[in-house]
Amino acid sequence: MSAATDPAVLLAGPQGAQLRLGLAIKQAEQAMMAAKVEALRGLDLTVPQYAVLLQLAEKADRSGAQLARGAAVTPQTMAGVLANLEAKGLIGRQQSEVHGKVMLARLTTAGERLVAEADGRAVGVEAALWSAFEPEEREQLRTLLHRAAAALQR
Repeated sequence: MSAATDPAVLLAGPQGAQLRLGLAIKQAEQAMMAAKVEALRGLDLTVPQYAVLLQLAEKADRSGAQLARGAAVTPQTMAGVLANLEAKGLIGRQQSEVHGKVMLARLTTAGERLVAEADGRAVGVEAALWSAFEPEEREQLRTLLHRAAAALQR
C-alpha cells in the first residue's frame, strides 16, 4: 500500500479531518438526537425516557440492565431514568420472582398513553429522515451503517 492509499496517512492531521467518516456519523447522530429532543420537549420526556417507554410498550417486565442496553445508556444512567419515570407515574417496578435483587419495570396506564403520543412525535422525526432518501438509498445507507458498526466492533 502506498502512502497515497494508506488510510492512516490520508486521514492524519488537519487535512485528513475532512475525510474522516466518524465525524459525519457523529454529526448525523447529533442532528437526529436534537430533533428528537425537540419533538419530545413538550411531553416533558428525554430521549432515553422515551426509549424506555417504547421498550416497555413492546414487552413489559424488563430489568434496568435490559433497558439500558436497549436505550444505549449506562446502567447508572438508566437507574436515574427509571427513578424519574417512576416519580412521574409512567412506570411501576416490582421485584423479580426469579432474581430477588432485580427490579422489573412496566408501564402504568399514564405511561401507555404518553408513549403513544411520544412515538407519534418520534416517528415524525424518523419520517423526515426517511423522506430525504430514495428507497434504494435508504437500504444502502442502512447496509453501510451496519458495516461501519461491524468494522468497529472487530
